[in-house]
Amino acid sequence: MACSNGVGVDTIGVGTFEKIETEKPFDTGDAGVLNNENGSNDQGDAFGTTQPTYGDIYARMPVERDAVFYNMNHKKRGMAFIFNHENFDVAGLKARAGTAEDCSNLKKCLSSLDFDVQVFKDLKYQAIEEHIIQESKRDHSDHDCIVVSILSHGEQGIIYAKDTHYKPDVLWSYFTPDKCPTLAGKPKIFFIQACQGDKLDPGVRVVRTETDGEIVASYRIPLQSDFLIMYSTVKGFYSWRNTTKGSWFIQALTKELESRAYECDLLTILTFVNQRVAIDFESNVPDTPIMHRQKQIPCIMSMLLRLIQFKKK
Repeated sequence: MACSNGVGVDTIGVGTFEKIETEKPFDTGDAGVLNNENGSNDQGDAFGTTQPTYGDIYARMPVERDAVFYNMNHKKRGMAFIFNHENFDVAGLKARAGTAEDCSNLKKCLSSLDFDVQVFKDLKYQAIEEHIIQESKRDHSDHDCIVVSILSHGEQGIIYAKDTHYKPDVLWSYFTPDKCPTLAGKPKIFFIQACQGDKLDPGVRVVRTETDGEIVASYRIPLQSDFLIMYSTVKGFYSWRNTTKGSWFIQALTKELESRAYECDLLTILTFVNQRVAIDFESNVPDTPIMHRQKQIPCIMSMLLRLIQFKKK
């Protein structure tokens, strides 16, 4: 869906796919008793897998067990993949004007951080999956980490390739330690610029007042603020994109990385990305009142065990 005045949104509109509910084939109840490493008994809340296991899977430890930081002293920083989608074969998906600017800025930013950046434009889903699988089989022993970025249209729970939609978790499913052991214990970083739904966020004004109630300072923030892979927006909401300058999220991400990459850990930097998008940006579509002066907040999903601190190579 495109808006006037140089603003776009990375979605295709309302009601384009059906909600699917699953039935549980049985009442899971409580699982059996398990023993933890201290020998005490733990109970699970679901049945375990019915598939057999064949012992432990081993991978080289890249950092000590209780290390605060990930090891960023390997010979190379690692690979960075940008899957940039501008044109689509899917009915109803408009071209994403401004994404070329996003792609260029992101490539420049990641290259400056010593990533080996590869850009792919308008790939079909099968080609995306083939590249991901191929990369998961690469030897990353000399790499600090990996970055995968998707610039595309999306809806809640799905993003679009040139020819069809897919669930984003397929992207990181191939990089688990059992499938990519040379990235075991190393950061696997994903940036997704795409809508996650069709909701709008009108924001709320926060103010500071004097004792007499007079407002002395204020700024607008999204309604979804102040709650804690990285999505450009919260589940269910639009992601805004300027048709000449690029998306709000990639603009903020590249600027924060350029200014703070060697100064702060990555999670701190991404918090400042949230701040920049939330406070500095606001939609400008005065001829469409419902879309005008809308806000956005990115969403950080962190399963990290340590801090990521980039070091100059």
